[in-house]
Amino acid sequence: MVEHIVLLKLKDGVAADQIAAVLEGLNGLKGKLPGIVSITGGENMSPEGKSHGFSWGFKITFEDVASRDVYLPHPDHKAMSAAKIHPIVDDVLVFDYFS
Repeated sequence: MVEHIVLLKLKDGVAADQIAAVLEGLNGLKGKLPGIVSITGGENMSPEGKSHGFSWGFKITFEDVASRDVYLPHPDHKAMSAAKIHPIVDDVLVFDYFS
């Protein structure tokens, strides 16, 4: 399995429905792209104070590297990201690992 973790530094004034649309858009990809096992997301709730402004994130679990590699350049992923993620973020951090 490959865990694809994406952390978002949201712009000021981003509404809850805009954030919900990101998770909805991601979940819409699950049925279209092969190898997506699960998708979860949520607001940072760590009390450690080490988020560096990244306040929301999501994790996609892929069956394997090949599935992740299909997802990354896929036109549906690119379109969803351009429409729902790019307009609401100042920065993005991505971290993938094997589980």
